[in-house]
Amino acid sequence: MQSSEIRQKFFEFFEARGHRVVPSSSLIPDDPSVLLTTAGMQQFKPYYTGDADSMTSVHPMLGKPLGSKNAVSIQKSFRTSDIDEVGDERHLTFFEMMGNFSFGGYFKEGAIKLAHEFLTSKEWMDLEISYVTIFQGKEDIGVPKDEESKEDIGVPKDEESKRIWQSLGIADIREEGMEDVFWGPTGSSGPCGPTTEIYCKNGAGQDIEVWNIVFNEFFFNGSREELLAGNSGKKLERLKTPGVDTGMGLERLVMVVQKTTTIFETDLFAPIHSFMRGNASRQEEMRIIADHVRAVTFLLADGVRPSNKERGYILRRLIRRAIIQWQQLGFSRHGLSNLIKGMMDQYGVFYEETKHNQGTVDHEFYVEAEKFDRTLKTGAKEFFDRFPDMKIKEGAFGFHQIKRISGDDAFYFHQSYGLTLDVIKDFAKKGGHIVEVDEKEFESALERHREISRAGSQSKFGGHGLYMKTGEVTIRDESEVEKVTRLHTATHLMHAALRAVLGPEVRQDGSDITVERTRFDFRFGRKVTPDELKKVEDWVNEAVEKDLTVKWEEMSYEEAIARGALGFFHEKYPVRVKVYTMFDPDTNEVYSKELCGGPHVAHTNEVGRFRIVKEESSSAGVRRIRGVVE
Repeated sequence: MQSSEIRQKFFEFFEARGHRVVPSSSLIPDDPSVLLTTAGMQQFKPYYTGDADSMTSVHPMLGKPLGSKNAVSIQKSFRTSDIDEVGDERHLTFFEMMGNFSFGGYFKEGAIKLAHEFLTSKEWMDLEISYVTIFQGKEDIGVPKDEESKEDIGVPKDEESKRIWQSLGIADIREEGMEDVFWGPTGSSGPCGPTTEIYCKNGAGQDIEVWNIVFNEFFFNGSREELLAGNSGKKLERLKTPGVDTGMGLERLVMVVQKTTTIFETDLFAPIHSFMRGNASRQEEMRIIADHVRAVTFLLADGVRPSNKERGYILRRLIRRAIIQWQQLGFSRHGLSNLIKGMMDQYGVFYEETKHNQGTVDHEFYVEAEKFDRTLKTGAKEFFDRFPDMKIKEGAFGFHQIKRISGDDAFYFHQSYGLTLDVIKDFAKKGGHIVEVDEKEFESALERHREISRAGSQSKFGGHGLYMKTGEVTIRDESEVEKVTRLHTATHLMHAALRAVLGPEVRQDGSDITVERTRFDFRFGRKVTPDELKKVEDWVNEAVEKDLTVKWEEMSYEEAIARGALGFFHEKYPVRVKVYTMFDPDTNEVYSKELCGGPHVAHTNEVGRFRIVKEESSSAGVRRIRGVVE
């Protein structure tokens, strides 16, 4: 049975049983507490909380009310928690979640019987259930007994689900705890409750969880992490109307129905099958490529764009890792573009946005890949020059000699060349050694950098750390930090441009950056002409378009000056200083090198379009320019 037929049968089964078919929502969720859509229930969350009524409230995907207490969908989903697991037989980042939902229409008996019929009936999937799980109960979770009593009771064992499964002839019923069979909430708060899971065998005879049926009985005003920790002081509250929320991974169901041993052998990954068969000895790499290419396709089609923050960083991380894995197999990058096109062709039948946005997806992937290619050549060369055979400090772990890359070294390559931690770890495997990257130390280095950037953005000499002469910056939220960081980097480029256009006699005399603009004072004996200002503006924008790498190094003040770094306020510098360099990774041509405390973007393309809005006299022999980024 092909995956397209399985999709069709799933919708037919539930539509015939009173469920409204609802299209998948975007991977970019409406819920601001969630980075990406992780489950099918997210678009139905208001029905469980009582904030919307399925019979009367307009559903955004339909433009009208559901008109039913029951719904069915196949939802595009993405879970970042599985990125490090991708490469085995069954973990994915992007996946499709099949689900049926009820908001007071039916509860445990209805949900379990529907699932059993769809999976086991010869008319539908014709599968055998290996075993099921139920919630074993937990006493130390505060749950008000009823509206009148405030006595705290626990969540009892799910005896009702057990009886229902037994009545359907299922004998192997296993009890599990909170971490396994109590689902939710998603985001910072939401519905949650005990679950019952269904397992079937794949083509290798392994038991695979295919369906998770959640009984939303409670609301928790906190995150899942707080719920599991149990020490937040927050309590579960009973929902007025219990509901059903189920999730069945399409990829896993297709694997079981088609009797394959991995999800990657199913027809869902048909565009990459010929490459996987041709690289049978490199299955881990091929699975990473298969997953990441599909995930990149859907993220780009839904409007996510590569960047260095939040979901944009996840996308960038996937693109760059896919390129590394692909090139290490000896293929050109253009073949990867063809795979993305193949994914769009296959899935465009079910998701029109992938078909309608093909041009945009192609373009965005090409632009990001070109940027990475430029830094990768230089970054990879330096990495393997530094670690030619992974001979790094060693320590004995078990029966192996584990070689270790320090977190500081990893951060250096991340900051200087845009190599994500995944890429660094993939490089570390290339020599065939057992290599560990000190991820904890890497995260510490990353956090130190963020703290420096945040501090540099707040009321320290115009947001420039220790080195600016005038001005203060007031930061109200994180979005302003990003804008000030872009403006700060543009200010350094403008300084370099002024020296290139007007001559090396230009000397910075102070700066002030707000979230709206940069103000830059410099020593120069005359008014700057409109033609010269245009050349300065063009110089900056050309540097931005070249996507220069921005890296920093810490050294003594004397060494910094000896290396050619600019610095004009000697009395303000500490003994150890930071030097920020903007350079072309292809030619190593340096565009800007200055003593500075940050913050800066990692690559100049993040700055955006730079525009000079005013040039005027500040004082005798000092000119002032105001500029903006757009």
